[in-house]
Amino acid sequence: MKPRFILFTAGIFLFFLFVFFSYLVQKNTFTQLDFNTTVRLQDNISRKYDHFFSVFSLIGIVEVSGLFLLALIGSSIILRRKVIAFVGGTAAIALFFGFHFFEIFGKTFVRHFPPPEFMVRTERLFEFPQFYIRKEFSYPSGHAGRAVFLSVLLLTLLNRSKKLSMTQKMFLILFLAIYDVIMFTSRIYLGEHWLSDIIGGILLGGSLGIIAVAF
Repeated sequence: MKPRFILFTAGIFLFFLFVFFSYLVQKNTFTQLDFNTTVRLQDNISRKYDHFFSVFSLIGIVEVSGLFLLALIGSSIILRRKVIAFVGGTAAIALFFGFHFFEIFGKTFVRHFPPPEFMVRTERLFEFPQFYIRKEFSYPSGHAGRAVFLSVLLLTLLNRSKKLSMTQKMFLILFLAIYDVIMFTSRIYLGEHWLSDIIGGILLGGSLGIIAVAF
């Protein structure tokens, strides 16, 4: 069985898992877990980190993620100089836009209210014109989904690279893992999302990212 077919199948499976998880969220299955997770994070992390997490979250906005994706695809096409790199890049861009379609759909139809105002700790650093999806509902997390989507693409490029040593690859993989964990934690700690929003974003971003690398 071809690796690309396996990846595509895995991506489709993960997407259906996202759909099923969304159904559970709609039924308020994780309400208590969501609340407890946010309370524990906010109780155990000092308020002095509000600024750090607020700044770090800017990396996950759609403009920054989109520019990084274009740079990643552009460098891949230039270095590899293959039609397949162009096709894969086009698929990645299309699925990146597709991710935001599903994000908007979820935040419109999945009745999952965000954390109450008294839990929000995000600092307004400056007025930044951005494509920010702030609907009445909070599911799924766009920041978490974009982080995982890009991480899947980067992990694939690292795995295929013949120029990097195993030590270098492991270091970069560890860096990506730390980045993702901080991003996930920041969205919950700042009161922007519940844990279930983050998991939904991970499933959606991961599924579309895996489908993208299948090309």
